[in-house]
Amino acid sequence: MISLESTPVARQRIDREIDGALSRLQRRATTLGDGARYLASAIRRATEGGKRFRPLLVVSAFETLSGDDEHRVGVYQVAAAFELLHTAFVIHDDVIDHDTERRGMPNIGGEFRQRGLMKGADADGSALLGDAAAILAGDLLLHEAGRMIALAQLPDRMRQPLLEMLDDAVLISAMGELSDVEHAVSSGEIDSEAVLRTTRDKTAAYSFSAPLQAGALIAGASSPSIYALERFGQRLGLAYQLVDDLIGAFGSSAVSGKEEGCDLREAKKTHLISLARKTPKWPEVSEALDQAHTGPIAVRAAQEALSESGARAELECLILDTLEEALIIVDSSTVPAACQDMLRDLVKAVQERIP
Repeated sequence: MISLESTPVARQRIDREIDGALSRLQRRATTLGDGARYLASAIRRATEGGKRFRPLLVVSAFETLSGDDEHRVGVYQVAAAFELLHTAFVIHDDVIDHDTERRGMPNIGGEFRQRGLMKGADADGSALLGDAAAILAGDLLLHEAGRMIALAQLPDRMRQPLLEMLDDAVLISAMGELSDVEHAVSSGEIDSEAVLRTTRDKTAAYSFSAPLQAGALIAGASSPSIYALERFGQRLGLAYQLVDDLIGAFGSSAVSGKEEGCDLREAKKTHLISLARKTPKWPEVSEALDQAHTGPIAVRAAQEALSESGARAELECLILDTLEEALIIVDSSTVPAACQDMLRDLVKAVQERIP
């Protein structure tokens, strides 16, 4: 995870808008039964503890592009919408990955599995309830994100382009996730460029490009500046996700939030694996990966095989090259110096995540 420097006021205002949306959901759920009330409470718990870097990107772009104070309430509302969008994707992603915990605690699916068992359901029934609750929770948050932008205290001329940014972010991210699952279940070799494209689409649009563009649009930035932020976000988002691939393979549990080598245990077909396939060492890497699910010793053997193949070093070079491309976009843009400095800080923060 990366973090952005922000004033306490900015973080408080974002949190206040998020709290308002969740409180509204809880009020409306009050009369709809015990399950609805429990789901609304679980959704609130799912939003807690994050770095809020996506909404802070919206605010940082707005502030470094000298946005008008008249639009400050609206920018916090739009920023909060991007955090709810992120939470929705995280909840749905856990369903796809069959994860029942997040940050060492039961996630929404895990909570409702326990609820099902308490109500006398068997294992299959409790799993069905957990998945249903998580899917519906994500759906509610996706709706709320769109609603917050549609009703934000901003001029009408901003509303349609902001909704189009949200629309693109949802569509691109959803299709990236679908491609990722298709790659995971396919028995044959996956084209490395397709894996790279999927890696970018899963994260770049909704985590970087759209928040930066949204803040810039509300600030009244020029079309060339907004386009530069879109391109920058695409490169930074790709680098960020590639670093995540390295963390999933080599990062400690403290950094990844999961077991060390979690991607190797789960046999994820990341770009790291695509690079290893192209090396003469692939037979040894493949054999080590086949055993990675059996425990820590096998994970370490797979890590060593990947490093010895040269795939890890090649991926690190690709990350640094992608970050350099992001910096070139910054240097050639017409955005003000304050915004350029903020973007360079983001590049530095992503680079510092490399394990």
